[in-house]
Amino acid sequence: MTTSLRGFRDILPPESELFAQIEAAAREVFGLYGYQEARIPTLEQKELFVKSTGDTTDIVEKEMYAFTDGGGREVAMRPEGTPGVVRAYIQNNLGQTGRNGKFFYIGNMFRAERPQAGRYREFTQIGAEYIGNPAPAADAESISMLVRLLEKAGVGGCSVVINSLGCAECRKAYREVLLGFLRGQAGKLCEPCRGRIERNPLRALDCKTDGPWLAQEAPKRTLCPNCEAHFSATQRLLGAAGVAYEVNTSLVRGLDYYTGTVFEVRSGALGSQDAVCGGGRYDDLVRSMGGPAAPAIGWAVGLDRMAMLLKDRPAPDKAPKTFVIAAAKEAGDRTFALMTALRAAGISSDFSNFELSLKSQMRSSGKSGAAFALIIGEDELKAGTVAIKPLKQQGEQFTVPAADAPAKLKELLNAGNNL
Repeated sequence: MTTSLRGFRDILPPESELFAQIEAAAREVFGLYGYQEARIPTLEQKELFVKSTGDTTDIVEKEMYAFTDGGGREVAMRPEGTPGVVRAYIQNNLGQTGRNGKFFYIGNMFRAERPQAGRYREFTQIGAEYIGNPAPAADAESISMLVRLLEKAGVGGCSVVINSLGCAECRKAYREVLLGFLRGQAGKLCEPCRGRIERNPLRALDCKTDGPWLAQEAPKRTLCPNCEAHFSATQRLLGAAGVAYEVNTSLVRGLDYYTGTVFEVRSGALGSQDAVCGGGRYDDLVRSMGGPAAPAIGWAVGLDRMAMLLKDRPAPDKAPKTFVIAAAKEAGDRTFALMTALRAAGISSDFSNFELSLKSQMRSSGKSGAAFALIIGEDELKAGTVAIKPLKQQGEQFTVPAADAPAKLKELLNAGNNL
């Protein structure tokens, strides 16, 4: 038997229904904040991710699904959404439309990392990008929108952690200080971090092995007056929005393009890998990719991680409200027409096989979870009626004219008799 690849999986009911609920909640929240959907390609030029994400990141060094296609092009399956949205922003001159530059995406991403709880090699992300606004209010809005989305989806018990990495000048000054420190501590660093010291010393702070002790021993970063003022204003606005948060000066993000405000939402229910989602400012990315100077902020959340936090939620009831049964061989056409009429009236309906025995079809109706069975036999066929049998509660079977069946079912369902 052929099975799925390791790290890839089928998402089936009821989990697929939970995914759909989260996505619906996200779309509702995005609408409140003025975000519009961007559907970006799954496959991009490899160079897009190398230049934007950073050639020393784990994604580019060892996790990206990259290959040469039949035309000799170096391409990659998207490991994250931000580079694709920025590429689309530049390529389609979206900065010239006069719109607010707010975009969201919902799509599958691909990373060849080690599969673990809530982390797969193919996974679904919901992301938001706000391009073109440098103000602290954009930071506060982005974070508060993320919190609202989690609350709307039913995810509770999370904490917000924020920090500021400073502007390019702040980062440059801190890089030199940190580089000197790391050179003196090279013997204590893991092999990947030793290899990155000269190329990108800041990446050591995000290392899962060295990050914890470096957070305690490494020199603390300082911000220039402008960055300090921006971060203070962001905190003040978060307070005004009622968002509880914690400042953690050790927080960094693993992608090279982040500048200024960075943040994570964490949940203790996920264990040691407690990040539900995260993001931050990337004020220099659009320009570095050949676009205009356009400050930006964004974040992404994994649906698999969110679904883990909602795994104890009762599964949504997707059972059909009605199940139609042909109790006579000649009744198949009439029964099928009845089912069509029910669906046209907005009442979900299902069937099995009209050629099976009444007993077999009734057994299928019970397994379907439907509230009512609608039966057309010889007597009903002659009289132009339908027999309605309650399946989820006590009640006598009764008969109505076939033309009245949809209206009668709506009356029963609205009265709560579908429970």
